[in-house]
This record gives sequence, C-alpha cells and structure tokens, in this order.
Amino acid sequence: MKRNYKNKCYFEKAGFTLAEAIATLAIAAMIMVATIGIYMGIKRAEAAVNRRLGNGFLSMEIMQRITDDIGKLALPGSSSTMSVKNKIDIGGYKISQMIIENKIYGKDNKPQTFEKIIWQSRVDTDANGLVVYRSHSGHAIEDNILEEPKEQYERELFVPICSGANLFSIEAVVDGNAVQEWQGTALPPAVKISVSFAEREPDLLGNITVPQEMVQTRTVVVNRFKQISYQFIPIEFPDMNGVADMNQPKNESVDTNNTLLRE
Repeated sequence: MKRNYKNKCYFEKAGFTLAEAIATLAIAAMIMVATIGIYMGIKRAEAAVNRRLGNGFLSMEIMQRITDDIGKLALPGSSSTMSVKNKIDIGGYKISQMIIENKIYGKDNKPQTFEKIIWQSRVDTDANGLVVYRSHSGHAIEDNILEEPKEQYERELFVPICSGANLFSIEAVVDGNAVQEWQGTALPPAVKISVSFAEREPDLLGNITVPQEMVQTRTVVVNRFKQISYQFIPIEFPDMNGVADMNQPKNESVDTNNTLLRE
C-alpha cells in the first residue's frame, strides 16, 4: 500500500506566514513614515532659509530705493523740503511717513510742486503686518504735450511695494539721536531707515516688538558735501607716580665706596 506525500511536501515548501507578512508591512510603514518626516523637515528648513534670505534681500532693496530717492530729491541749498512722521497704530505696529518735495516758482512767483515722493506704511489686518507704499508725483513725471493734466488722485497714486513687514521706520537723525518727527524748511542732517520681516516677540516690558538683532538699518546722510570742521586737541597723559616721563634718565654717580648716589 502506497502513501501519498503530495500535500505534506506542499506545506513544507510554503513562503512567509501571515504574522511574518504583517510584521514586514509594519516595519516598512514605520520606515516610510520616518523618511517622510525627515523629508518634510528638510523642506520646512529650506523654506525658512529661503524666506529669511528673501526677506533680507527685500529689506536691502527697499532701503536702497529710499536712499536713491533721498539722494535725488533732497538737495541741500535748493527748495527741497522733507518731513518725517512716526506713530503707533493698530496692534502696536509702528507706521512711518516720509515726504520729500522739490518746488519751482512760476511767473507769478508762486511755488509749485516740481517733484514729490512719499514713502509710508499702513497696517494690514488681513496680512497681519505692514504694507509699504511709495508715491511719485509732480510736474517732473508729466508730459504736458502728450498727456492731459491729471487729477489730484491720479497724481498721488500710492503703489504697494511690499507686504508682510513687521517693522518699517524712517527717522531723522540729529546730533546722533533719532527724532520721530521732523518738519520744516531745513533738511535733517541724516535719515535712519529700519526694516524687518521677522516675527514680533514680547520684550522684557511685555511690549510686542521685533528683536533688535533681527532689524536691518541704514543711516543715510542727506548733505553728503558738508565739510565737517576738525580740530586736533593734544591731550597730556601724566604718569601715575607723578613722574613726567619714566624713560627720562636721572643724574647718577658712584662714590669711592661703590655707593650709588642720586642728585
């Protein structure tokens, strides 16, 4: 009588069991989750670096544009005027405005705006930050032959330069100190520009502000041709022991008994 071993050999040559397959899938799933987490972390870090670099370049571009406007319009000895205003607005944001204006005098000796540039910021509650605007108006940018005279609202058209800024400040600098307001016929000696896109944080007093190390600033001298008077004042530094000069030799002699004598 012969026995049939066909079924027995089939079961002995079988592959993974159900438990082994489930364990393999679980390990693969954990590896995939860990890989995706590392990838997403790298992408977030890359986005943060690019955003910080982009904001830094944007801050430098804004400051350079304001510097160019000051150098072009704020000319000492001419009819140029400048006004600077700063105040705290909604949400504790600081908003600023700078107006540079050049005037000409017509046949009736009446002043007219030849060229005018305004830089100012406004709180945008939707964007949770500041929007920086620039306006350029005056006769210098109009062609009276090809264009009809523009209305007042068309002449002072504010163009948004950027949004999302958490700090935008333009201050006048007088005797090395920042002045929040400046207005008059004379131009300020210098202007300090501060821009930052960094997140605001509470300081020691509880005020929500941008950390100082995250603020980019630039000081622009208005009158670049002004000669600074310089006078050299010599200062004498006496010796701590009352001796005028420690290196000055003293009269010394030696007697016959090899004793050092001083006069």
